[in-house]
Amino acid sequence: MKKAFVSVINDLVTDQRVHKSCLTLTKAGFKVLLVGRVLHNSPPMPERPYDCKRMRLLFEKGPLFYAEFNLRLFFLLFWHRADILLANDLDTLLPNFLISRLRKRPLIFDSHEYFTETPELVNRKLKQKIWKNIEKFVVSRLDEMITVNDSIANLFRHEYGLKVHVIRNLPLKYTPFNVLSRNDLHLPVHKKILILQGSGINVDRGAEELVMAMKQLPELLLLIIGGGDVIKSLHEMVEINGLQQQVTFLPRMPYAQMMQYTQNADLGLTLDKDTNLNYRLSLPNKIFDYIQAGIPVLASPLPEIKKIIDTYDLGTFVINHDPEMIASAIKQVFDDSDRLQQWQKNTIKAAKELCWENEENILLNIYGQYN
Repeated sequence: MKKAFVSVINDLVTDQRVHKSCLTLTKAGFKVLLVGRVLHNSPPMPERPYDCKRMRLLFEKGPLFYAEFNLRLFFLLFWHRADILLANDLDTLLPNFLISRLRKRPLIFDSHEYFTETPELVNRKLKQKIWKNIEKFVVSRLDEMITVNDSIANLFRHEYGLKVHVIRNLPLKYTPFNVLSRNDLHLPVHKKILILQGSGINVDRGAEELVMAMKQLPELLLLIIGGGDVIKSLHEMVEINGLQQQVTFLPRMPYAQMMQYTQNADLGLTLDKDTNLNYRLSLPNKIFDYIQAGIPVLASPLPEIKKIIDTYDLGTFVINHDPEMIASAIKQVFDDSDRLQQWQKNTIKAAKELCWENEENILLNIYGQYN
């Protein structure tokens, strides 16, 4: 059996795209080793039907972290004989590329975002230039790659003239064996519940404005599930504004557990701002989770997001990120019960089409040429 070495820079626990890619590699006949890292606060690793290794590093952020991670990854790749290499995102690409040339092994690059235009880089020109040079050096030498939507794919096609496959980050069909009720989850039975979920609740994703909007929505509960750069400041905002009864925080958790909360919500939110090219062209995973859970969506009208919501008629949009406007948009959703019910019905059809079981056929064809 041929071996596939899959690398990603996160702690593996909640990265559903990488997990699904590994499942598809297994289905394609490969023995899979997935490598990431472990942090001081990483949740336990759930059982997976493939091998996993999490590296414990001396540094957890900054230039020394990236240098240590890439060096460790290079030597790990060097000593593991793999038949195919799969690099997830730009921050794992260079060591994979070097080993692919040394070992003469095929390399698949799966770009989950437009990395060089992330908010962490756009205002740090030196760091952005370093990563852009790495991208130019490696991607210009690839024959093909994978990314998550048409907008990002078109950027890579235009800049590097290579073949780019679009594999959207769709979830597996959600079929829970045991559906928990609001009582089981200690959620209020008679309140409308909003949900904002994700492992990257960071700056410019609209979370701060959403929390402030809750001051005008005393009859609603907002669930924030996950982690990110602004979680600490969100806790402080809730405390300062006396919103403890209206905003509930839950930590990162296994996907199946998170979806129990999601399916008990009434409205899913994704409020990324158009402050950088990466966010402008993003297609957040949470949208598809909301669809699988059967709840409508209130979103920023960014191109890829708007395309999905308009195509399937699944929800509506915020005009801007002023807290009063967000609160007004939420009130309008719940004031029109007929429209809300129609959106809920439309999620059923969308969930059948927008699932990994359909999307992975493209990926199986890509993997199949290397087995």
